[in-house]
Amino acid sequence: MKRENTKIVTSIGGQALLEGIMMRGPKKSTVAVRKNDGSIELQEIEPLNLIKKHKILRIPIIRGVANMIDSLVTGQRALMISADKAMEGEDEDETEEMSKFDMWVDKHFGDKFIKIIMALSVTVAVAFCIAVFFFVPTWLFNLTAGVLPFLSSTIIWRSAFEGVIRIILFLIYMSLCAMNKEMKRVFQYHGAEHKTIFCYEHGLELNVENVRKQIRFHPRCGTSFLILMLIVGILIGLFIPFTDVWLRSSVKILLLPLTVGIGYELIKICGKHDNVVTRIIAAPGVWMQHITTKEPEDDMIEVAISAMKDVIPENGEDIIR
Repeated sequence: MKRENTKIVTSIGGQALLEGIMMRGPKKSTVAVRKNDGSIELQEIEPLNLIKKHKILRIPIIRGVANMIDSLVTGQRALMISADKAMEGEDEDETEEMSKFDMWVDKHFGDKFIKIIMALSVTVAVAFCIAVFFFVPTWLFNLTAGVLPFLSSTIIWRSAFEGVIRIILFLIYMSLCAMNKEMKRVFQYHGAEHKTIFCYEHGLELNVENVRKQIRFHPRCGTSFLILMLIVGILIGLFIPFTDVWLRSSVKILLLPLTVGIGYELIKICGKHDNVVTRIIAAPGVWMQHITTKEPEDDMIEVAISAMKDVIPENGEDIIR
């Protein structure tokens, strides 16, 4: 579908990968990866599409939880695809001798061993995140309130304190990630993804020159969504009267689907409308993108363009009216 300089809002979204990008359109999703030989390989990936398969999951708030599950599962699969393709051809000519332990593991477990390690890694990561983002802020408040009793006089102080601590921890974590060489490249691909979507939404031809001119901060971004969740969590915390670390944290975890659902609805509104209110709501997330997106190189932009072109529907079904 051809357009000339007509501003639209598209439902197409993306995710930065290892040396690649996944774009999700209304009809198909595509992973584009820059391989070692310099070529760009495209592979279609099938999302869960929970919202399309079950009508009840289209209800506001609920659809946010369903969409997050879909994004996490599909995103993980896309990440594995990009890793495999990006490393294709590496050390093919080198014969690496396997240790006896490696041979034993390969013989008795094979791919199962890798899956077990990945499952354990994910479990440990989730447990760590729960401890850091739920238990630690509440524990720190109780500790501080013991020294400064006036803090415990109102639930507003508690919720605000815990929320600010979570945001600070998140900022520190993302800043540390940005210092890693490989993660910096992922953040550059993230910038390429946003710039390409903006270029398409402005009705410009998808080429490197036009994409490069666009800004890299998009209101409908996963980073913005995470920041909104943290802010919504502060508001929800106002209605949790418990002060015990374990009880309060457990209730917050149980209410996480509600936090996700509200955050999703807010990010949809910000992506669809551009006014003073939506700019204020989107501002923290857009600011955070100064860390999670970096200016991409031209070859990264080419990857983003390849993925984008492959998912744009002919009938304009992606345009949000």
